[in-house]
Order: sequence, then structure tokens, then C-alpha cells
Amino acid sequence: MLRYLSAHDLHLFPRLRDSMFRDRADQFVTRLGWQVAVDDRGFEKDSYDALDPLYVIWQGQDGLHRGSMRLLPTTGPTMIADHFEALLQGRRLASRSIWECTRFCLGPKADGRVAAGLMLGGGEVMRGYGITQFAGVFDARMVRIYRQIGASPKELGSAGTGRDRIALGLWSFSDVARTRVARRAGITAGVSDLWFRRHLAGGAAAGCTLGG
Repeated sequence: MLRYLSAHDLHLFPRLRDSMFRDRADQFVTRLGWQVAVDDRGFEKDSYDALDPLYVIWQGQDGLHRGSMRLLPTTGPTMIADHFEALLQGRRLASRSIWECTRFCLGPKADGRVAAGLMLGGGEVMRGYGITQFAGVFDARMVRIYRQIGASPKELGSAGTGRDRIALGLWSFSDVARTRVARRAGITAGVSDLWFRRHLAGGAAAGCTLGG
């Protein structure tokens, strides 16, 4: 199932929280070789996790993390502004209607539905919070994944070539895209809407058992 958890609510789900940060370490450090810090608990966390972001998390039936992404408004500190400003070629990306998406992570037990489920969750956040677009930096390996999901971004800038290429993209989310991505994730629009409405109602501890 999809959960929508602010950082201040992660303590309500300690196993889910811990497995998310450990899976981030596995993906970004072990598998991708990023030069990011891992603490003595095996967690990959950075300064943006301290800004009370919203996490979209796919939780398996065992209560553990299968995939996640992190969302922050572009009106505050963002990785794009702090580390990837060159991709904007002198422009500034800061709008109440655009949020930044970072740390898109697929756990080692993620199946083919999880990436699409996360994109669907991002779309529910857009609809629920009145956001028009997400912005995010992605590498070459993600192009195929986005294409398979049916949620490719509009590129604003890029650097590098081949496997070393990175790009800054903007994602929008139409009703047509929602239907397409939901089908890919194996989730009905009604169930997806229910999960998100529970978040809006403050039901962080509530949820269904659908998921894997």
C-alpha cells in the first residue's frame, strides 16, 4: 500500500522508517556508488530529511519499505538550488505550485508495480495539495523506467553524456496519466484516492493491507 508520511510522523512506523533509510543506503551507496553519508545504523539521510519533507512510501505486507520518494516545496531549500543550479542555466526554480522530488528509491524486494505506485502517489499529492508540477534530477538509468511507467518528464536542462548523463525534469499529472499509471501499478483509482484521503484526514496510522 501507499503511505504518505511527513518526517515528524515517521516515528509511528519505526520498522518502515528504518527499512526505508537502509534501502536508500543500499541503492544509492552500495549499488550506485554515490558519495553520500551512511550513519552507524546503516541509514542514508541528509540535511533535507531534517526539513520535515513529505515521503510517499510503498509499504509491503510485512510492514517494510518497498520504495519511496521525498517531496519538498521549491520555495524553501532544495537540492536543485543547492547542488544542481547549473542545470537551470541561470534560471531560478521556486514556486508554491512546484515541489521537488528527490531520493526516488526502489528497495531490493520491489516488484514491477512499485515505481508506478510511487508516481501515482506523487500524482495524488499534486491533486490533493494543488501542486501543478514536480521537479527532479534524474540519471540515465531512470529514463527507461519513466517510459515504462508512462510518466516521462519534460526536460529543462542536462549535463554529461551516456550513462553519466543527468537531467532536470518537470512532471505534470493529468487524469489520463493517472489512469495509465494506476493500471501499471495494479491499483484502482478508488483505492488510490482512499489511501490519500486517509493521509489528509490525519490517519497516518490507518491503512489497508493491499500491497506486496
